Amino acid sequence: MEKTKVVILGAGYAGLMALRQLQKRGDASFLEITLVDRNPYHYEATDLHEVAAGALDADRITYPIDHVVDDKMTYFVEDTVTKIDKQARRVELANHDALSYDYLIVGLGFESEDFGIPGVQENALAMDSVESAQRIYQHIEDEMHAYREDNDPRHLHIVVAGAGFTGVELLGALSEQRDKYAEIAGAAPNQIQIMAVDGAQRPLSVFSEKLVNYGIDVLRGRGAVIESGKGIDSVEPGVLKYSDRQTGVPGEVVAGTIIWTTGVRGSHVMADSGYTGKRNRNSVNRYLQDPEDSHVYLVGDVAAAIDPESEQLLPTTAQLALVMGEIAAKNVIADITDYELTEFSYKSLGTVCSIGNTSAIGVVGTDHEVKGYPASMLKKVIMNKSLMETGGMKEVLSKGRFDLYH
Repeated sequence: MEKTKVVILGAGYAGLMALRQLQKRGDASFLEITLVDRNPYHYEATDLHEVAAGALDADRITYPIDHVVDDKMTYFVEDTVTKIDKQARRVELANHDALSYDYLIVGLGFESEDFGIPGVQENALAMDSVESAQRIYQHIEDEMHAYREDNDPRHLHIVVAGAGFTGVELLGALSEQRDKYAEIAGAAPNQIQIMAVDGAQRPLSVFSEKLVNYGIDVLRGRGAVIESGKGIDSVEPGVLKYSDRQTGVPGEVVAGTIIWTTGVRGSHVMADSGYTGKRNRNSVNRYLQDPEDSHVYLVGDVAAAIDPESEQLLPTTAQLALVMGEIAAKNVIADITDYELTEFSYKSLGTVCSIGNTSAIGVVGTDHEVKGYPASMLKKVIMNKSLMETGGMKEVLSKGRFDLYH
């Protein structure tokens, strides 16, 4: 009996969840799985801001992909995907022969989105991978050391472009490290200026004004500020330029470190493969299949899934990606074995935004608000849950967050 070939692109939350479900529900007698990722490790994308701030080493948020690969039925290929050829049912790779497939699960993840703003690519630091997060912290360290050489205060200034979820979490992590930066620079902590600039009039609109104000107060207490209602016009070397959204008055922030967190898009491989979704997020049917090809499933950051109840586009989150990966894998097995497919449905368990290691704001379920230490503890429990679902107990015990009380 010829085996059914399933190829999974990407070992992020959706891809690894799909892999674990296929290995659990399938059998080596009829299934051959190939997982492709450009890295030999999975990383917890929700923790990148802590690596960028220097609060965590990269190895604390990563684990080897081969830890979760069942080599009796799964092959892992470390390579970069260059194109999906749906007509030929094959995936082209940078350094290996093309892979043929019967079913394809595409979870290629996200990239930083610059919205065409001049100077972003050249003069701002993206945070969309482990390597880019490490570069950010190295850059901050270099700037602190540079201050010791010339006492130019701009080396001590850090600006985050964007005060969405990622930007605020990064701002929180940076503000908690202010004393550390000051020690490296040989400066006083209050000389380290940490700021976010954002076009929205109020950051984190997903939360109530009460919760957001609490979070802003915590940040201010650590010397960090958010400049809201400032549309970013351009980024020049060491200078972020903006215009006030209400008055149109221009302004600028001078900083040695400019970090770009204004938004993300799906992998460029989608556009390179002929997909036309906005920001490389592409429509799926009720089973998470490509509407034009029932043998291709789109999950995670490359999928534009609609909430059946609100009929709104769902935001890309780790929680959503895990659900999508599980449903896609179930449906591949169901289709192979002639069972009924499972329709996509999603109900958020809640949302928590960290403000450093010791504080957070969030909503549990639909309306129960949490803040401070309890919210911070909940955030770490959520992190451990996602680690359990992608990596299993071994990875939770090795990489889990058990610093619940400090």
